[in-house]
Amino acid sequence: MNKQLRQLITLFVLVFYAQITAAQDKNILPDWAFGGFVRPAGINPIISPDVDATFLDPMSRSTIHWEANDTFNPAAAVNNGRIVVLYRSEDKSGVNIGTRTSRLGYASSTDGRHFTRKTEPVFYPADDSQKEYEWPGGCEDPRVAVTEDGNYVVLYTQWNRKVPRLGVATSKDLIHWDKHGPIFKTAYDGKFFNIASKSASILTQLKGDKQVIAKVNGKYFIYWGEQHVYAATSTNLVDWSPLIDDKGDLLILASPRQGFFDSDLTECGPPAILTKKGIVLFYNGKNHPGNGGDKRFNGNSYCAGQMLFDKADPTKLLARLDVPFLRPMDPFEKSGQYVNGTVFIEGMAWFKHKWYLYYGCADSRVGVAVYDPMHPAAPDPITNEVR
Repeated sequence: MNKQLRQLITLFVLVFYAQITAAQDKNILPDWAFGGFVRPAGINPIISPDVDATFLDPMSRSTIHWEANDTFNPAAAVNNGRIVVLYRSEDKSGVNIGTRTSRLGYASSTDGRHFTRKTEPVFYPADDSQKEYEWPGGCEDPRVAVTEDGNYVVLYTQWNRKVPRLGVATSKDLIHWDKHGPIFKTAYDGKFFNIASKSASILTQLKGDKQVIAKVNGKYFIYWGEQHVYAATSTNLVDWSPLIDDKGDLLILASPRQGFFDSDLTECGPPAILTKKGIVLFYNGKNHPGNGGDKRFNGNSYCAGQMLFDKADPTKLLARLDVPFLRPMDPFEKSGQYVNGTVFIEGMAWFKHKWYLYYGCADSRVGVAVYDPMHPAAPDPITNEVR
């Protein structure tokens, strides 16, 4: 074999493997998934801490700077032609996350990108029927959706610094709320009342041009959970019954996967969406920092994934993204009180023919990313890029 032929063969082999590597590194979404989502240029973060905002706290009976430390983990819904974001805020009463008090702030926007905020929280621990579940830790990590007749339902974490519990409240305007308490208090004679429960994603669908709460097999349905994905049903949106297996234990629908971006946790995100291809569940995957994680992503980072469930049987998992469609890339997503990087998705709303996704950035700020179904963009790349 002459030298020129060897050089041609070597070049061919190098090009061949380069193409394989490029294909492996390219993030391609299946036809059932939503995305890609684009971060609008020069907009993020859309909400940051305000050290000047004060509030007369009904529990401590003192004036506090209620959102001075962090603003993150938002819910989102449309009300009267505006997007409303309910974001978790922390004061400076503790030394790290979980030791401060959380309340929910209110921000509204006519374009989904530029927001006007209320100076006081609209949802918080008070001297009410829920204080034993919400004080002193507060009200955390909301997910919100609306019924066809305009009743808003928020599912959130009640944190008394002993046991985190999923709670529910309802509203007509996203400002004035009626708290109904822990969602699992009565089911199975209270069997699951005192277990740790977080992160509830209620099933929704598009009807006309509105995203509304849906039923499946005659009942309302939520996916919930932080370690695994569980489910629960309800007939009234207030009292929920977890699905259980033949042993009476919580029915596990999905779990962390060794070697993937969700190898440590699979935590439910914004409201799930019923589509023609099935039910799409958005979730937050935490990457294991050791050998069990995906080495392409930072250990302990939170990235965003999607699962597809059968629309006739919402407990049947059909498919799942192997790589995240959104991951920490911008500096404010990788620096904050959570130093390993977080794009923690909790709020998504259909607004002006686009999907607006709101997420917590490193447990410190709020960001937005937009998916235009008429002009889909690429999801976040798999390999690291400097942004």
